[in-house]
Amino acid sequence: MSLSHAAALRRLYWRSFLAGVVIVWPVLSVLLAAKAVLGVIIAAVEGWKLGQGVYFAFVTGLTIGYGDFVPRQPLTQILAVVIGFLGVILIGLVSALAVRAFQLRGEPRSPRAR
Repeated sequence: MSLSHAAALRRLYWRSFLAGVVIVWPVLSVLLAAKAVLGVIIAAVEGWKLGQGVYFAFVTGLTIGYGDFVPRQPLTQILAVVIGFLGVILIGLVSALAVRAFQLRGEPRSPRAR
């Protein structure tokens, strides 16, 4: 495969991926906002700084979970589980977009689309 062909495939992939992001952006933005809001709530209940709560929410939502912040209250523990589920949904959605972009890249174009 030539470099120009590989570059063209990459451009086509990213174009397809970003087109998918535009379509599902309302869902993505709600998921990201919900994680941030839940992080703020957890920070308030646990007595953490605002940034620490949002950091905790995104680290937990990405299923990384470093363990440097641990919720101690029952409410915040439940919210951490909710954040985890939201993160799994977010990762699944982005993965689906990536797979779909690969599928669209491989589909032959119709003669009219050329």
